Amino acid sequence: MSEPRRLLVLALDAASPERIREWAADGSLPNIAALMGRGTRAATESVEGVYVGASWPSFVMGRGPGSHGVYWLDRILPGTYRRQRADGPALAPFPALWDVLSDAGHRCVVLDVPLTPVSDRVTGPQVVEWGVHDAVFGFRTRPPELAAEIEARHGRHPAPAHCDADRSPEEARRFAEQLAAGAAARAGLTLDLLERTPDWRFAIQTFSETHCSGHQLWHTHDPAHPCHDPAGDDLLLKVFRAVDEAIGRIVDGVGPDTTVAVLALHGMGPAGGHGLLLQEVLQRLGLEVFEGGDPPEGAPMAVQPPPAPAPAPGAAADPAAGPSAGHTPRDLLRWGYRRLVPTALRERVYAWRQERNQRRGEGSPLGLDAARTRAFYVGLGVGPPFSSIRLNLAGREPGGIVRPGAEADALIDELVGHLEALTDVRTGAPAVARVIRTDDLHPGERRDWLPDLLVEWTMTPPRGTTAAGLARESLWAIESPALGRIEARNDYCRTGEHRRGGWVVVAGAGARSAEVDRTLSVLDMAPTFAAMLGCEMPDRAGEVVAELLDEAGR
Repeated sequence: MSEPRRLLVLALDAASPERIREWAADGSLPNIAALMGRGTRAATESVEGVYVGASWPSFVMGRGPGSHGVYWLDRILPGTYRRQRADGPALAPFPALWDVLSDAGHRCVVLDVPLTPVSDRVTGPQVVEWGVHDAVFGFRTRPPELAAEIEARHGRHPAPAHCDADRSPEEARRFAEQLAAGAAARAGLTLDLLERTPDWRFAIQTFSETHCSGHQLWHTHDPAHPCHDPAGDDLLLKVFRAVDEAIGRIVDGVGPDTTVAVLALHGMGPAGGHGLLLQEVLQRLGLEVFEGGDPPEGAPMAVQPPPAPAPAPGAAADPAAGPSAGHTPRDLLRWGYRRLVPTALRERVYAWRQERNQRRGEGSPLGLDAARTRAFYVGLGVGPPFSSIRLNLAGREPGGIVRPGAEADALIDELVGHLEALTDVRTGAPAVARVIRTDDLHPGERRDWLPDLLVEWTMTPPRGTTAAGLARESLWAIESPALGRIEARNDYCRTGEHRRGGWVVVAGAGARSAEVDRTLSVLDMAPTFAAMLGCEMPDRAGEVVAELLDEAGR
């Protein structure tokens, strides 16, 4: 097998593989269909359980989450009860694919790869966060002066820097137009930088437009979604068509000698599950206990429980019910702040504190009463199929009270029993598909950075939201004999959420149409791309895919 002269990777961030195949087949995505017609295709899957936050780092470094330790942008700082947004070193503890290729002498062009800092090892131009879904570092480039040149020639991405927002139908249409314009501008930016780097051997560009549209516009496409308006336009398809046109421009521009890979690391589907309610489950079980009785202002997933019955004479007061003789002055201040200060003002104060803590590297306190907490919620988002739990483990957490071994195992068994007993109030079906121990999935030197339990929710039927469209079925409710009914109104703006499955096609010079008869891992991609250029990823977790390797050199 001869090495390809050039390898270009075009990544469709969080794009549904089912929609890609459907729209390629019906002619809606002719350029992707052409690549599929002359290349080798395969289904892929991302790292289990934590793929929402770990897909890109796992692909970039060719290592699993237990090795690199990334599971979510806002992680629990090891050895603390504080949440902190991961910085550059935490997101890139090992060499990236393009670092390995650059060290081998290959000129690389790296454009808008999510969760990836500027690397001083990349031998060609690098653009970070010109337009991505999850912005961490801000727009920057290597060399630094390239940023001003890009802004002068191509401008900035026309969509908002943070795409999550409540949108009316008219605002959703404008947002789709911004994403479509962004895809077109991305094609021009890509071709410009490739032309400036005539000796490039490897290039990668990521289309964040598929990610943002999947979250925000899924309901415009899916007739089964509670927020779907049958009289409205399919805005998701509109964005994907613009991305397909951009891919066609880029592929035509790089010429027939370039091997092209189009890749979706993980997918998208309708928002569902009951992750919104997990923290309340832990609180009702008495496993997660907060100082003063309430989670800190702005804590994710905090759900107000129903009013408690009046305590019997002589019984201890409910900490959430109001001041009492058993509360400290700090408790009284917190109680008064939550109930007397307007919500909008509290949210602004919380946002200011978050920004300040981020600058200081302090993170945001979880507000746990460590002496009484045995397990606590760890964020993985509102609507994805998985939520997560961390044990307050002695010897690992600073105030851990659960002893490793038999005591921890018994607590996990107790939790699993309660979670498996939960049913969806609307359907009567189990609310939880399964509960997985992280130890069974992701071993490695940074395993302790990850949550301990991963709760997979049943994702059907789709869930509505008050933030979009018709807002039907936006009340999420679960129940069990032990916990009673737990419910909350969903006002989160996303109507689409992540799925584990992805997809890849590789089309080289002289390629032929073929299908790999097994599902590939996202961990296989970097080793395979490196092997196409005669390199090897160090300490890789995945395998080199022979079928794709053959296609590149055919």
